[in-house]
Amino acid sequence: MAEHNEDPKSNQSLEEVNGSIEVPEDAGFWKTLGVYVGPGALIAVGYMDPGNWLTSIAGGSQFKYVLLSVILLSSLIAMLLQAMAARLGIVTGKDLAQLTRERTSKGMGIFLWIVTELAIMATDIAEIIGSGIALKLLFGFPLIVGIMITAADVLLLLVLMKLGFRKIEAIVATLVAVILFVFLYEVILSQPNIPDVFKGYVPSSKILTDKSMLYLSLGIVGATVMPHNLYLGSSISQTRKVNRKDKKSLKQAIRFTTIDSNTQLTIAFVVNSLLLILGAALFYGTTSDLGRFVDLYDALSNSKIVGAIASPILSMLFAIALLASGQSSTITGTLSGQIIMEGFIRLKMPLWAQRLLTRLISVTPVLIFAIYYHGNEAKIEELLTFSQVFLSIALPFAMIPLVAYTSNKKLMGEFRNSPLVKWLAWLITAVLIILNVYLILQTLGLVATA
Repeated sequence: MAEHNEDPKSNQSLEEVNGSIEVPEDAGFWKTLGVYVGPGALIAVGYMDPGNWLTSIAGGSQFKYVLLSVILLSSLIAMLLQAMAARLGIVTGKDLAQLTRERTSKGMGIFLWIVTELAIMATDIAEIIGSGIALKLLFGFPLIVGIMITAADVLLLLVLMKLGFRKIEAIVATLVAVILFVFLYEVILSQPNIPDVFKGYVPSSKILTDKSMLYLSLGIVGATVMPHNLYLGSSISQTRKVNRKDKKSLKQAIRFTTIDSNTQLTIAFVVNSLLLILGAALFYGTTSDLGRFVDLYDALSNSKIVGAIASPILSMLFAIALLASGQSSTITGTLSGQIIMEGFIRLKMPLWAQRLLTRLISVTPVLIFAIYYHGNEAKIEELLTFSQVFLSIALPFAMIPLVAYTSNKKLMGEFRNSPLVKWLAWLITAVLIILNVYLILQTLGLVATA
């Protein structure tokens, strides 16, 4: 059970920014929305991090547009889950990690914390390696140096937090815009077959019967629907100052936070679609090995692979977008690490030390692996697709508590899930678990593939 004898302020999620942004009373729609816009960008950036890049582009280069349907379904699932996570934080004043720890046994709480920490490590693998490779491509830094520079961005976060949460939101939104425009430009140049693109959004039964397609599909799900983002969303939805005793205030907060979240996740959906479309338009049917960021960078300037549009400028834009994606994702990943550590193990220490510790926990395994395989970038990047599949496996451990808590009448009151949302969320959770078990059985050779 929760400890009630402590200062309530000390139990707030991300206490230094919790309720720090004033909301105008009786303002118009657009002015109110302007105040609530921001957290959605921090959430959305996790859905277009470097882990998405390899899985989405690989999906396009191997299976053309077929897996666009997986991106669409993943994005719709993300919208539903993030709206639920935000509503949980707004109504209860606690994040998902805090509520999970309060409502589970100590042993189960520790188990869930370990699974969630591993999920953040899996996320950091893509973000840190992606940023490190981008720095190497742009400036010629050795990969290890690039990774260490990226790992040190926690210091940047400490400075930004002092400047105010709105500054962080603005910076991340700007980086998202860079990613969007770079890939929109590159896809326009690639001239994809538009009718085929739209056909790709229709689900195909091939996805379930082809082992490699299923594996990559789960990688896309893992890269799109991020477990740590559910914890992050339930926390940063509380940065706006809301009167929880006033139902009108709560309804307004839920409404505008959901609009912000869905709008930004739509942008993430567009970016992920553009990545897969780019992979299909430029690389489907070629013999190029595109399993690495360096391969993609080189291919974009190779006329033998991508034809007349090949240009060093395309490669440079790709590297800039990769750096923007990695840096914005590591900022939100560090915040998520703090939320999870505070919520699950109730760590009491100075905030700067806490952020540094959570960053080191998630970064250290990546650094060790990178140092061990120094000079073998292909081996390092092999981690990426596996890390995204692991995220898909870890997702139900965050989804099950989220659906349970947001459906709890005693906890949420009139703001609990409607019966339709409740059963839809449970169905999605069950299907994801079944697909993961199916994938494991296929990998072990216990289930025949078509």
